[in-house]
Amino acid sequence: MPETANLNLPLLEPSQAQKHVTVNEALARIDAALHLSVISGTTTTPPVLNVDGDTYLVPVGGVNAWSGQDGALAFFGNGGWSFLTPQAGWQIWVIDTGARLTFDGQAWSAGVLAMSPNSAAMRAEVIEIDHVIQGGTSEDTGFVIPANTSVWGVTGVVMSEVTGTLSAWSLGAEGSATRYGSGLGTGAGSFVRGLTGQPQTYYAASTLTLTAEGGDFASGTIRLAVHLLNLDLPNA
Repeated sequence: MPETANLNLPLLEPSQAQKHVTVNEALARIDAALHLSVISGTTTTPPVLNVDGDTYLVPVGGVNAWSGQDGALAFFGNGGWSFLTPQAGWQIWVIDTGARLTFDGQAWSAGVLAMSPNSAAMRAEVIEIDHVIQGGTSEDTGFVIPANTSVWGVTGVVMSEVTGTLSAWSLGAEGSATRYGSGLGTGAGSFVRGLTGQPQTYYAASTLTLTAEGGDFASGTIRLAVHLLNLDLPNA
C-alpha cells in the first residue's frame, strides 16, 4: 500500500474497498504524532494492559512486539502496536521523567537548547534527588553534579521536618559550604533557591554538602534539584 513520505500515512488507492479502514489508520497515526508525548522512554517490554493511543519511546533493547524498534515511537491501537520512525528535529515530552527530548537524526537527547548540524548541543538539565538526613554536623549527598557541567543554581524544599539541635542549615559544594544558601529553614515546606552569581563550572563529579548551623542534624528529608548546562560533542 502506498504511504506518505514523513509519517507513513496509508494512502487510498483507486476503487479501493473499505476506504474507512485506511482513513482511520491514517488518522490514528496523526493522532499519535501530533503534539507528541510518550508515557515512558525506559520501558523495554510492551505493557500488557493498554488503551488506544498509549504511546512509548522504545529504548535500546526493546523486546517482544517492540523488538528491532529501538528509538522508534510505539503507539497502541486496534489491539496491536504500530510504529513511527522519528526524523531529525522531532521533539517529544516524556511523561514519567518530565523530560523534553529532541531527535538529531541518530539519537534522542534531553533538554536541547541549541544544536549544530553535526549534533553538537547545549543542553539544560535538572537533576533531582531526595536526600534523607543521617545525622551529625554535616553530610554529603553523593555525586549529583556531573563532571564538566556549568551549574546555574540549586533549589530545594524540606519534605519532612529537619530535626536536631540545629537552628538552621546551609547548602554548599566543594569550595564553599554556603554557595547555595545559609540560614535555611528546618520546617516542612521551607525552601532554598540558591543562584550562583555567575555559573559555577565543575570539572569533576561533585557532591552537595548540607551543614547544620548551631547544632547537629538528627533526621529529615530534603528534595534538592541541581540546575545546569551540559555540552555535547559534535558527531565525527
